[in-house]
Amino acid sequence: MAWPPFEKTENSYDVVIVGAGISGINFAYRLQERLPHLSYIILEGRHELGGTWSLFKYPGLRSDSDLYTFGFSWRPWTERTSIARGNLIKDYVEESARMYNIDKKIKFNHKVQDASYSSSENSWTLNVNAQDKSFNIKARFLQLCTGYYDYEVPLQTTIPGIDNFGGTVVHPQFWPEDLDYSNKNIAIIGSGATAVTILPVLAETASQVTMVQRSPGYVISALTEDATEKFMRRWFSWWPALQHFVIRAKYILMSLFFMNILARYPDKAKAGILKRIAASLPDSVPIDPHFTPRYFPGQQRMCLSPNGDFYEAFKTGKANVETGEIETVTKDGIKLASGKTLHPDIIVTATGLKLIFASGIKFTVDSVSVDVSKKYIWRGVMLEDLPNAATSMGYTNASWTLGADASAQMTCRIIKRMQRDRVARVVPKMTELERSTMKPGASRMTSTYLKLGGKAMPKAGNSGPWLPRSHYLKDIWAAWYGDIHTNLEWVKA
Repeated sequence: MAWPPFEKTENSYDVVIVGAGISGINFAYRLQERLPHLSYIILEGRHELGGTWSLFKYPGLRSDSDLYTFGFSWRPWTERTSIARGNLIKDYVEESARMYNIDKKIKFNHKVQDASYSSSENSWTLNVNAQDKSFNIKARFLQLCTGYYDYEVPLQTTIPGIDNFGGTVVHPQFWPEDLDYSNKNIAIIGSGATAVTILPVLAETASQVTMVQRSPGYVISALTEDATEKFMRRWFSWWPALQHFVIRAKYILMSLFFMNILARYPDKAKAGILKRIAASLPDSVPIDPHFTPRYFPGQQRMCLSPNGDFYEAFKTGKANVETGEIETVTKDGIKLASGKTLHPDIIVTATGLKLIFASGIKFTVDSVSVDVSKKYIWRGVMLEDLPNAATSMGYTNASWTLGADASAQMTCRIIKRMQRDRVARVVPKMTELERSTMKPGASRMTSTYLKLGGKAMPKAGNSGPWLPRSHYLKDIWAAWYGDIHTNLEWVKA
């Protein structure tokens, strides 16, 4: 079983993986597992692997999904906590890569600038920059595992007068590791997962921490170890594989059940969640307007609070929240539209991430530029009109790694079929009839960063294999047994 002839040189590979984060390491494992005879390399633009867990350094950095599904299915998460700090996750990813010799396949500080496909050569040519030198690497197949946000530029949100502030302004994406915030008055602008994560940690040593939000979001308290996990560990300590299977299955099914409830019964779900939030708050912090979102649960990703640490910070009196518009930032404070003025020493702008596809790589096919923002994604895996290229993307409303692994398994299946049938390239194609009727698929997600940055990303459609992915069980079934021919053009050498 082999592909058509391909000139092998020092800088040519069967598969090139771009990105050594959790998606890239997972795809490398799947490739080794299912296509061990193929040559591959991982190109990582930064100095170390880990992606998000290497880049971010802000206090309290942790997962906002359980590690039993966010971790790899092929290397079970064994810690006694479902929500883990960033350093533990980074160690876990590094150890996983080392365990399967994936780390030996990584080229660090190798940033892909351009990717050009040639139909006559049936290969990609990647223009790579390393140590201020540019050179080319060739690949039969290109796997994009770069995540969805810009590592170099954060989301630029307008905060009136922020340049006037005389104190320290910090964005969590570029947190100074030597920043001393003890006994400081801190304002966190934002209400998303980053703000919810940072607030309780800063409140431990700061004099006061105030979360300034334009509108509230849902913050759900979650146990880091629940009764099911304790039961499985106590009574099945002798059978770790069963422990992992049951706990992982529990989280997958719970997530699917929860999202279905949110979609089918939004009013009841909202009332139930708000009741839980009200019970978690001290009497000094009213639920309305600070914790009563304007949208239904599931329309934005809900934030997790491990063991209720977010709400516990308010009970100490060192954390506070202000809801409303910022009129302006002055040299020594934040003036709110309500008339109130805050006087922080440090402002943390937790305003979100800037979306970008494939780290901004410029694509061409047979010398014709491809604008990815105008293309649709086939089954959430391959990009329309890009031959032999796939992406590993996770979910916005569930564990990222579940979606990335479903994508990886689908891609490996396609490559296997290509080899079996001696196919030179596979290209997602939309028919003219489809193109005349296709519209971007509607999304329930209304997060600000998705609205602002969504135009830079490829689109999901409203019919056929161009529909957005829905949930893990459906997607993994499609990866194993689903149709891989409709709207795919298989071209033999």
